[in-house]
Amino acid sequence: MSMKFTTREVSGVTIVDLSGKITLGEGGLTLREEVRSLVTAGSKKILLNLAGVNYIDSSGLGELVSAFTAVKNAGGELKLLNLTSKVRDLLVITKLLTVFDVRDDEAAAVASFA
Repeated sequence: MSMKFTTREVSGVTIVDLSGKITLGEGGLTLREEVRSLVTAGSKKILLNLAGVNYIDSSGLGELVSAFTAVKNAGGELKLLNLTSKVRDLLVITKLLTVFDVRDDEAAAVASFA
């Protein structure tokens, strides 16, 4: 199953609800294109909701880091929401949990943007 996403706006924060797999190939490229288009459109506060993501491979992790860097370089913030236990474990093992601002509650995550 390839990755699917929907985008919505809540209190000035762009929330991208992801589902499926973020892997080498289609899923990663889709995520990269979506985040870049949001930044180009002027979004500075982006929240990736990973509740529906059941698998991320190493290139998928690279895409998350790339998205984070692109948003930060554009003067924005990218945060992660609702990690599954598998994805959280992967971020702990790779020490990326210390890089990302990770939240478990959508309302608190939206409120956390400056």
